[in-house]
Amino acid sequence: MSDYKAVRDNIVLKPGFSQNLYQRVFVVSAYSGITNDLLEHKKSGQPGVYGLFASSENDDDWYDAMARLQSKLHSINQALFVGDEDLERANRFIDTRLEAAHQCLTDLQGVCRHGHFSLSEHLDTVREMLASIGEAHSAWNTAALLQRDGVNACFVDLSGWQTEAHMSLDERILQAFDAVDLSAELPIVTGYAHTNSGLMASFNRGYSEITFSRIAVLTGAREAIIHKEFHLSSADPHLVGESNAVPIGRTNYDVADQLANLGMEAIHPKAAKGLRQNAIPLRIKNTFEPEHAGTVIAQDYVSETPRVEIIAGSKGIHALELFDQDMMGQIDLYDREFLEIVRRFKAEIVAKDVNANTITHYLATNLKTIKRIRGALQDRYPDAELDQRKAAIVSAIGSDMRVAGMLSKAVSALAAQNINVLAMHQSMRQVDMQFVVNEEDYELAVKSLHACLVEVHDHGKAICAA
Repeated sequence: MSDYKAVRDNIVLKPGFSQNLYQRVFVVSAYSGITNDLLEHKKSGQPGVYGLFASSENDDDWYDAMARLQSKLHSINQALFVGDEDLERANRFIDTRLEAAHQCLTDLQGVCRHGHFSLSEHLDTVREMLASIGEAHSAWNTAALLQRDGVNACFVDLSGWQTEAHMSLDERILQAFDAVDLSAELPIVTGYAHTNSGLMASFNRGYSEITFSRIAVLTGAREAIIHKEFHLSSADPHLVGESNAVPIGRTNYDVADQLANLGMEAIHPKAAKGLRQNAIPLRIKNTFEPEHAGTVIAQDYVSETPRVEIIAGSKGIHALELFDQDMMGQIDLYDREFLEIVRRFKAEIVAKDVNANTITHYLATNLKTIKRIRGALQDRYPDAELDQRKAAIVSAIGSDMRVAGMLSKAVSALAAQNINVLAMHQSMRQVDMQFVVNEEDYELAVKSLHACLVEVHDHGKAICAA
């Protein structure tokens, strides 16, 4: 979103659309890093305005964070708007939002000091309010810039800013679009939408893709397109080399779900569900290569020839193992308890192993959460043995991988590099193979599997080209 010229020329005014600018809807995210500043850093957890306000250790901390955010948003506006009048309008718009949010937080903090009100009861609402600011800033700016450049764009604000009406997501969308003429207007829509249940409570930072998906369904879209800064490729080009990574031409939502499970979302699984159920294909395109067809994800697609399409994985996985001699014959009871504890501490399960007396869950979370889960398990099963270790998971994924000998070929490729496979999984659905390896072997494992299962084939410009 920060590169407006690329968005305008490669998406909005892209050759092929110049004769029909309209009958499209653009759902935008916040500018890079802004949601981190508003909430907390997605990877490091460093608190933003919300995190500092929620801790309430020092009022000046969140005041200062809000001031830094305002300065950053003004800098973004300065880079986008040339004329003084346009820049003043852009700054005035976002300042109005920031000032209202600042006053709201100050008032709430004051009320909660009286003791009859609990700040924790309002934090979900605070989080939603702050998150909306980033998308409103980006959407308003984009609409204003396109209007300047001769496009009849309109700003569609789903954030519910200063509204007293509480409604469902679908109702919010339908109400907003009731006033839009898609044949003559290009709506630029906030990725955040205010709902009576709260999008972030259910989807956290994946809310913009949920909004995107529901708009596609409710408007009867022919196709949904997500524009990224890169192609959906056979592997991370930084690991296997740009000359070896191949864009994926076509795949299905099953593959997209496997990628999401590894933390490499093409689209949030809940957002994909609506598209899948309504047979709306999803296209992933590289904004900076507009002539490339990108990747089409469709419900019914299966590759004509069984093959591996993607090598993906995740580092920083914690393998937590529970062994109990009394588990034999009661695995279901033990696993149910294990799962309830994992859910209580909100850890994400990537994979699991089960045998007669052992359950191992591979969790994508931090060490602090692992210690809490381990403590709860030890309290529940005082005679059990618990073990944990850091690991990585590398997965070979494809829409159809029913090829005899593929598993042994993959294991042989890893063994040839002296990579010890700690565990492996392959389901009957035959859409992925997972290998658990030591974390220090992650990069080499990705390279080895990619060379063995992808690079040996001449895929040309794309695997399963559309």
